[in-house]
Amino acid sequence: MQKELLKIENLTKTFLIKSRMYEKKQSLTAVDDVSITLFKGETFGLVGESGCGKSTLAKLILRLIEPTSGQILYNGDNILKLSKRGMKRVRKDMQIIFQDPQASLNPRMSIGQTVSEGLGVHKICSTRKERVDRTKELLNLVGIHEQSLNMYPHEFSGGQRQRVGIARALSVNPMLIIADEPVSALDVSIQAQILNLLKDLQEEFDLTYLFISHDLRVVEYLSDRVGVMYLGKMMELADSKSLYKQPLHPYSTALLSAVPSIAVEGKKKRIILKGDVPSPINPPRGCIFHPRCQYAKETCKEIVPELREIKNGHFSACMLAEDIFLV
Repeated sequence: MQKELLKIENLTKTFLIKSRMYEKKQSLTAVDDVSITLFKGETFGLVGESGCGKSTLAKLILRLIEPTSGQILYNGDNILKLSKRGMKRVRKDMQIIFQDPQASLNPRMSIGQTVSEGLGVHKICSTRKERVDRTKELLNLVGIHEQSLNMYPHEFSGGQRQRVGIARALSVNPMLIIADEPVSALDVSIQAQILNLLKDLQEEFDLTYLFISHDLRVVEYLSDRVGVMYLGKMMELADSKSLYKQPLHPYSTALLSAVPSIAVEGKKKRIILKGDVPSPINPPRGCIFHPRCQYAKETCKEIVPELREIKNGHFSACMLAEDIFLV
């Protein structure tokens, strides 16, 4: 039986924003009643269009921003109730790899200082020599020569900077790593190297990943289970093979139809979604996807569908899932 490492229950984040068009502040719900569970040692892929709330969810998990409601359970403890001191201990176990490797590294700090900073903060190494030795070990682990210790971020390529970011995340011996679009800013050949590195490190250190991306091919390659988000809500959740073989939500179907394929036989017809993504300030009533859904009925405009189990371990937030996909 898999051990639950992180459990998110009904997590919601609403921002209040000012606008010159309105006298009162407007509310924007970036994450809307999301519930997911991450098991120890797995990779959970999170996909969706830009602005769907993926990165906001990552920041909520790390408490870089505070949720409006819901619970975040780490090893059974609700981290939202922890003090700053308690969160410091938890953050040692929960690290993040950022999307832009250049922006995420301090240009005034050498690579050695960047990677070793967490060792000092969490008192992992007692002496300077231990910190230097550990830093060299981490750099070698991610494919950066230890002689680069005193070099600065601008002296490295994008792929090398991302390797440094990975070394920094590994420095405090975490259990969970949130990878927020870690390869989207890199060349395709470098993407493959970084993805393979992440896979190797996961096996070696028994890591758990929350892997955020809009690239469905990358998510399929790396993930054990996948969640699909749209306008702050979870639309579908299943193991990777099931979701890619037979999606059970119209939005997931449309996303997968856009994935490039070199296969001639059995090639899926491209589904073009009509209209634009609605404003999160004024979302549609009922199912938030209904204005762009080719299968929408009148009930979809009134009733908010729940994320429910359609098949074993396969969840969909579509009231018509059985009629559309299981006939």
